[in-house]
Amino acid sequence: MNLSSRVRRTVSAAVAFAILAVAAPAFAADENITDSHLKAARAAVAAIRATEDFDKILPQAAAALKQELIQKNPDLQDLIIKTVDEETFALVPRRTDLEKEAALAYARAISEEDLVAIATFYNSNAGKKLLSDGPIVTRELFKAADIWQRGVGRDLAQSVGTKLAEVIKSQAPDPAAPVPETAPATDPAAPADPAVAPAQ
Repeated sequence: MNLSSRVRRTVSAAVAFAILAVAAPAFAADENITDSHLKAARAAVAAIRATEDFDKILPQAAAALKQELIQKNPDLQDLIIKTVDEETFALVPRRTDLEKEAALAYARAISEEDLVAIATFYNSNAGKKLLSDGPIVTRELFKAADIWQRGVGRDLAQSVGTKLAEVIKSQAPDPAAPVPETAPATDPAAPADPAVAPAQ
């Protein structure tokens, strides 16, 4: 297989992977969504940085493609890097397509009024602080929750064990209580006591 065919095949696979990783099926324009509603959705998407994590997809696809092609054609390393970089930059404008799809998704799910409120909050100092420090707070919360979970699990096991032991102990016979005497059992096969045997 020549280099051109390899490149086409690898690029096709990388692009397909990127598309699958980014989104669900593409949304068509929704006639029920007004321009102002869509504008509010775009503002909210930008404010909450809803698509920020997807910025890594194209660079990662480019890096993976470079690595694969260079492994197969190490003598063409410089050409491969230059070509992949050029084609990667050519695809950058398509990033706006994802923003449109994200805005449509938000517009379908959330009213225009609420989207405006969301954008207003996340563009405020408090909203920006939540976005910047929220991941740190979440990480600390998960640490605290893990400690709490282990603590309540331990305490629950101890308290249930103590309670069960008390119930079992209360139902057990008292070893200090006198044992009632019972008549010895008679064996029907044993000979009768001659003192009480019937006269013949």
